[in-house]
Amino acid sequence: MTVPPDPAVPVPPAGDGAGHPDRRPHVTELRLSAFAGHRGTALPLGPLTLLTGPSGSGKTSALRAFEALARLGGGARLAAVFPDPAAQVPERARPDAQHRRGFRIGCTADGPVGPVRLDVAVQAEPALRVVGERLSAGGLVLLQTALRDPRRRTVQAAWHTGGPAPVIRAPLPDDRLGTALLPLRVAGATDGQRRVLAAAEQMVVALRSVFACDPLPARMRDPAPLGSGRLLKNCANLADVLRRTRADCARRHAQWVAAVRAGCAGEVADVVTEPGAGAVLAAALDRGDGVRTGLARLGYGELRYLAFALVLVTGPGVLVAGPADEAPAAPRTLTVLADGFDRGLDPGQRAELLGLAARMCALGHVRLVGAVADASWAAGTRGVTVVHLVP
Repeated sequence: MTVPPDPAVPVPPAGDGAGHPDRRPHVTELRLSAFAGHRGTALPLGPLTLLTGPSGSGKTSALRAFEALARLGGGARLAAVFPDPAAQVPERARPDAQHRRGFRIGCTADGPVGPVRLDVAVQAEPALRVVGERLSAGGLVLLQTALRDPRRRTVQAAWHTGGPAPVIRAPLPDDRLGTALLPLRVAGATDGQRRVLAAAEQMVVALRSVFACDPLPARMRDPAPLGSGRLLKNCANLADVLRRTRADCARRHAQWVAAVRAGCAGEVADVVTEPGAGAVLAAALDRGDGVRTGLARLGYGELRYLAFALVLVTGPGVLVAGPADEAPAAPRTLTVLADGFDRGLDPGQRAELLGLAARMCALGHVRLVGAVADASWAAGTRGVTVVHLVP
């Protein structure tokens, strides 16, 4: 297996705007060269992107690949990211002479140094390992790895130096993303090495700033244990997060309450937390007349609406995003992955949530990639990129 060749991209002269120091790193394209049901798929990603298509068109698998790249960018090992790697191999992919099968994914991240491409080839069978990786910018290959000896659990890596020796070669683990390891390996002694570090940092920050959100109303209805106040992927600890955000930032809390008021039935004066038996909290809608409606009484769509609105309003500071916390908040743009973005929502909630997402994404601090079966209801919404997938 080999990583597809990087197309030659002209290198603009310095000072023409190719690099933008004030631009936060973010992913602008997802490539599924051979992954699950995808072959040769390239998905352009705007600030607010909706993937649409019938069942079986690959919306969920595209988000799964995006999340996998994000976790690899955070330093996770392949086995943790792909517990069932054979499921990601295209169904009709035939093994080679060594009985190997695998998949290929990649992305482009834009930011201060301009577009940076990452392409990764993963062997799923007979053993899970990275067999090829390429990081490139401006038509120049900055890092390239290849499996030389199947008996060793390493790949041979070569990265650009720009010095007397064109590249430095060294072995890297075959179960980690080499790009995420470069800051620990590259000295930064030459302009070329500093270019490698800048590109790797941009890619890693863009990937580490991804949060896959899939609210599970059945879990959200239960009281949440007191914890760190950082939102889980399933949003089961929403009450604990609400306790923290309510105390930390009254302005954002008020914005979220306004969104809740627009998307939930009945009057909503506030959203509060109430201590339960033991070290747990329950959240409730304060109706303003002495009546409080607990989350256990809210509908499926209302709870998913509440969770997505909280993520969009509060941003990366309250999310369980692991190593993303290592990146300063200022240069980061949170990218929210939302499978079934409109699942369970009525037309009013759907319109309100899309409007909120469009407003927050326009500010540049948040991006969203959502999967929906039909995006016709989003037609005409400013700032929305609709990508149609077919089976």
